[in-house]
Order: sequence, then C-alpha cells, then structure tokens
Amino acid sequence: MTAQPDHSIQPTDEVVDFVSSLIRFDTSNTGELETTKGEEDCARWVAAQLEAVGYECEYVESGAPGRANVFARLEGADRSRGALMVHGHLDVVPAEAADWSVHPFSGAVVDDYVWGRGAIDMKNMVGMMVAVARHFKRTGIVPPRDIVWAFVADEEAGGKYGCRWLVENRPDVFDGVTEAVGEVGGYSLTVPRKDGGERRLYLIETAEKGMLWMKLTARARAGHGSMIHRDNAVTILAEAVAKLGNHQFPLVLSPAVKEFLTAVAEETGYAFDPDSPDLEGTVAKLGSISRIINATLRDTANPTMLKAGYKANVIPATAEAVLDCRVLPGRQAAFEREVDEIIGPDVTREWMTELPSYETTFDGDLVDAMNSALLAVDPEARTVPYMLSAGTDAKHFARLGIRCFGFIPLRLPPELDFTALFHGVDERVPVDSLKFGVEVLEHFLKNC
Repeated sequence: MTAQPDHSIQPTDEVVDFVSSLIRFDTSNTGELETTKGEEDCARWVAAQLEAVGYECEYVESGAPGRANVFARLEGADRSRGALMVHGHLDVVPAEAADWSVHPFSGAVVDDYVWGRGAIDMKNMVGMMVAVARHFKRTGIVPPRDIVWAFVADEEAGGKYGCRWLVENRPDVFDGVTEAVGEVGGYSLTVPRKDGGERRLYLIETAEKGMLWMKLTARARAGHGSMIHRDNAVTILAEAVAKLGNHQFPLVLSPAVKEFLTAVAEETGYAFDPDSPDLEGTVAKLGSISRIINATLRDTANPTMLKAGYKANVIPATAEAVLDCRVLPGRQAAFEREVDEIIGPDVTREWMTELPSYETTFDGDLVDAMNSALLAVDPEARTVPYMLSAGTDAKHFARLGIRCFGFIPLRLPPELDFTALFHGVDERVPVDSLKFGVEVLEHFLKNC
C-alpha cells in the first residue's frame, strides 16, 4: 500500500532543516577545477528531496565532472504562457573555519539563526525553493504557469562551469522560460519615516553592474637591482595601478538607482541631490546597504592582485596586476576609454572575465505579484527597485531573452548588518526570515 502524502506539512515546517542540511554540503568554489569541491552531492540531495514527492528531475553536469545542476518542472494551469524559472546556485565561496564562531559547514541553528557558508549566499533561497516545490507537488497546487526549478553550479566563479555552459550547450533546459527570479533582492531595508516611525522597504533587483576582471601588464628591460633603472616594469605598473585605484569615475544615475533614491527620499525626507558633493554621505545614512548603493553611483576599478619578480636583486621584465572592475549599464565603452587614459601607453590591459551589465524595468505582472505577495505577509511592505553592485546568473539567462529579477524574500531585523554577511565571516540567516520567505514565495508562485 502506497503511503499517502502528509498535506499537513507546511514549507515553514521544513525550510530551516533544509537550509541547515544544504550548508553541511561543502560546495566551496575556489574558481579552479583542481581545488573546487564540486556541487554533485548537494545536487543529488536536492533531486532526492524533489523526487520523493513526485518530481521528475534532470541532472546535468556543466562542462566538468561534478559540476552539477538539477532541473525540475511543475506544470501550470495555462501552458501557453511563458514559464517562470526560480533559480538558486549550489556553490559557495570558501571559508576559513578558524575565523568563525561556529564551523562554517555545520549548518548550526544557534540564537534563532542558521549559521554557515551559504546561509545568505544563497542556500537560504535553495532551501526555500525545495520547501515550496515539495509543498506544491505534495498538495497538488497548480500554479498559473509552468514553474522551472533550477539548482545550478559555479555562480561564484562567473558560471563557466554553470549557467554560462548551460546557456551555450544546453539551452533546451530553459525551453519556454520567459522570466526568472533569483538572487539578490526581496530583502527588507528598514528606514526612518520623515514623520516618525519606521518603514520596511523590500528591494527588488532590476539591474546589476557589468563584471570585468582586468589584467594590466607592464614590460621593460630586466636588469641588476643595484643599478639605476628609469625603465622599471614594477614602477610603471605600480604607478598605473595606484592612479586607477584612486580614480573616481563620473557619477551616473541609472534608472534603477534613481527610482530607489526617489522612493527612499519619499519615506525619509533625505535629499539625494546628484549635484551635491556629499551624495555618498547622504546615502551612508541608510546604514550597511550604502555599501551597495554607493557602489552603483559610479563605475569602480579595485586592484586585487599583484605579481612581479622572482628575486630581490633582479629587476623583472614584466609586472602584472588584476583589478575587479564593475561597470554601470551602458558605460563600458566610456569606461574603457577612461581606463586607457589613466594607465597610459606603457601598460597593456586585457579582460580575463567579461560579463555584461543587466537591467530591466520595474513594472509588469510579475512585479505586481511580488508586491502582492509581500503585502500579504507584511502589510507594511513597500517594494522598490535597486541595482546590485555585484553580478548574478541573470547575466547568462538574459542572453536567452529571459527577463530577470532578484527576489529572495526576507524580512530582516533592522539591526542586522546584512550586506556584511555576503562572503563574510559568521554568515547566518534568521530563522524567522526563512519562515517569512517561504510564506511570501508560496503566495508569489500561486499568483505569478
């Protein structure tokens, strides 16, 4: 006799255990195949949770053994509509256990938080996806349109062995998908009202900067370190890197940034004057989120790596530097011209990684569904668009014409320094935020 599914189990009953279990899979992505753990065990666990309630899952390795992805589809009421993809990546950045209060791969539940690498980026969403997906299948809920659940590899290293490979080699797994939700958005920002009290804004990502990892190289004559060298590759490179690292690119307010600042100004009364020399200072009043918002006002070029020489008394013939550049939508050509002017003719540049910016508008039925879902669980919510200073798999999905949003619904304690938890020590997510998130996600997917 076949056991009947327990319809009394709710996503809120399972989500904390799921997130904790996911964190215990060490899926550290170093960016190198030789040292990356791989996502296979985690992906197979996800597939097992979905198959246990009746899903048919497709397991796909993306360009290298162990770089695992899982896809499942839930048929909707109107199959003529484009499908909605809900996606989450299974890999995480590495963590040094000695730096943490708890072991980063313990998934410990302590002080009403789930702790560990990936708790925020982004096994929280993966756990919510699994919980809601199981609930829909178990109870026979039919969404308005097809939902594609996508659990993918290698986001933390740009998707070469993840979404980039899938888009280029297996676009069929995205057949029929017209819209998608994933990281990084849907979380709350509590701001002071201009008339007293507080307001929770929920930030929906509608844009993200381009990600360009750039290598600079200087070449000159090698020689003995005891002699005079006016033509020194290390000096040439160091001067160029210092100029570029200290350079302030021009202020450019993209549509998503303008809409965000306008909404915040309406609530707080803050004057975000683009002509003010202290615009960044006004943004800083918003707390930790200002790390992201201020980084979306301009292009950035941050030096991250230097390499030169092999002996203390030898002037090397070459010197190299790597910079992490993040470029606003529509700015790449102007950014490249500005960089070339700064570094001068004696330094060459090349792109090691080049992922474009992305932006969409804050409108349409899907945005309305996000707003309604948040209001259903938090009547004090207000949704606002914003731009992410980093990048996500949306850059790859957009190549297929998929419209992407960042939407991982989390109601956060106002005192939590949320942005510091991304790739940070003691990464953790509130238990209540996870339970809030699955309630919102369930409502959203019932009305998407």
